[in-house]
Amino acid sequence: MSKAISKTAGPIRCAIYTRKSSDEGLEQDFNSLDAQREACAAYIRSQASQGWTELAERYDDGGISGGTLERPALKRLMDDVAAGRIDIVVVYKVDRLSRSLFDFAKLVEAFEEADASFVSITQAFNTTSSMGRLTLNMLLSFAQFEREVTAERIRDKIAASKAKGMWMGGTPPLGYRPDGRSLAVVDEHAAIIRHIFTRYLAVCNVRQLETELQEQGIIAPLRTSNNGKLLGGVPFSRGTLYLILKRVTYTGRIAHGEKIYPGNHPAIIDVGTFDAVQAMLADNTQGQQRTRSDSTSLLAGRIVDSKGEPLIVTHTAKPSGRGEGGTSRYRYYVSRALAQGDSTTGIRLPAREIETLVTNRIATLFDDSIELTATAWLDLPADRYADVTERCRELAARQRQRQPEALALIEQVQVHDTRIDLVCRTSDIAAALDASTHPDAPATITLIETVRLTRSGRAMRLIQGDGQASTSVPDRSLTRLLVQARGWWTELRQGEIDISWLAAREQVSAAYITRVVRLAFLSPAVTAAILTGKQRTGVTARALTLDAPIPASWQKQASSMLPRASGR
Repeated sequence: MSKAISKTAGPIRCAIYTRKSSDEGLEQDFNSLDAQREACAAYIRSQASQGWTELAERYDDGGISGGTLERPALKRLMDDVAAGRIDIVVVYKVDRLSRSLFDFAKLVEAFEEADASFVSITQAFNTTSSMGRLTLNMLLSFAQFEREVTAERIRDKIAASKAKGMWMGGTPPLGYRPDGRSLAVVDEHAAIIRHIFTRYLAVCNVRQLETELQEQGIIAPLRTSNNGKLLGGVPFSRGTLYLILKRVTYTGRIAHGEKIYPGNHPAIIDVGTFDAVQAMLADNTQGQQRTRSDSTSLLAGRIVDSKGEPLIVTHTAKPSGRGEGGTSRYRYYVSRALAQGDSTTGIRLPAREIETLVTNRIATLFDDSIELTATAWLDLPADRYADVTERCRELAARQRQRQPEALALIEQVQVHDTRIDLVCRTSDIAAALDASTHPDAPATITLIETVRLTRSGRAMRLIQGDGQASTSVPDRSLTRLLVQARGWWTELRQGEIDISWLAAREQVSAAYITRVVRLAFLSPAVTAAILTGKQRTGVTARALTLDAPIPASWQKQASSMLPRASGR
């Protein structure tokens, strides 16, 4: 017997807990919950000589799975146990209390803290002995095994039904309505689907298709989902259009995982049209990927060191961590002598950092059309200012997108220890704006960006004057750590677990949990800077978890972690 059962002084207060997974039959006068309660009550009466008495309070959960602890009656039961109002919880079978071994361990811990216990009237065991706990764990393991086998059977049944072409429920795609284990076509909606496929093949671009549908006033029709929720009534988004264009259901087939089976429902789109759309989507995706991974070095042939010696383009390949055999390519601008091994000193700059700094600086110049006009000595009639302003906005956007033709106006980029000089041709600036230059205009203008070079391994990092790195790319490892810190702190503050238990679950030390959780108390300004990659250089995951504790004052956090201009 458990601690609570061994009591001899005073009555032993017994609470009966009952549960049923489905709500089938609960409307009957005498249902499964009543049957469980009656059996438990009879058992309690049989132990009257031991001082057992049944409490009048009912703890019944009908239609709720044992795979969760989010049950109203169970919560009331555990509150009363914690308050010391219950000595023994009596259940018909162990799996009425929980089907999860992990959840049951939490319940047992709560019982022990309250000096309470529980009894399963159909499964005899003693929870105070090691053999009793082994028996209990075996019973729970079999209960969990039974639930998992049932889930596997359901999944197998769904797979077999789909292989026969059946529609297995859920909200049907636009263009169809449910029709038993099949789908029926909704003609007016199907016409929209056919129009979307036809127009995509014509315009070859989802963004253009989205714009065209909006201009034509074609919106997603209003529908009602199976649970009564209203769908549609809004313009088609690009995400929705992608889902429609990729949905194999429109060809009269059923998809299950990677497999496709003939369906029992009629097709809206013929297979030839669908395959043509898939090919075009694949081509467009591959084209975008080639653009993103394009290794063209924007400053090749135009970047030099402080002595005018050219920096040449090199690269290294490292495992990407995205799968076996995958690699990532990292580009650098390197002093020629250093690259050729003739010297051990020189400059080695990450290409993306210097390119981002240059493109952002040029874009900033074009952000202010009036300043640009004065800086580049442009001759502009008054009636052209509006046109030039609009053109400047377009060019600034293209420069921030790192488009090579937008940087054609750069003649040279010279890297010094504390600054970078960007030499731009005024004639090219004027040509880009379809303007002319003043007769006395200089051939070039020099834009100066204050930075300092900081060594990071073999490479140099560009740090702007305010202490911020030249790129605003978020640190993924630090971002993940912030998310982890918030998640762990949310669990801990609920009071149901402690740091030791969390450390055991995550298989890390309690000290590491403590160091990570403190990141949940960073100021909103510091958090926002980290998420956008605008924190001060040196603010890394390693620094925040291994260095000195983070100051509690938000003002002190800002002064040490934000760029100086932002921290003041």
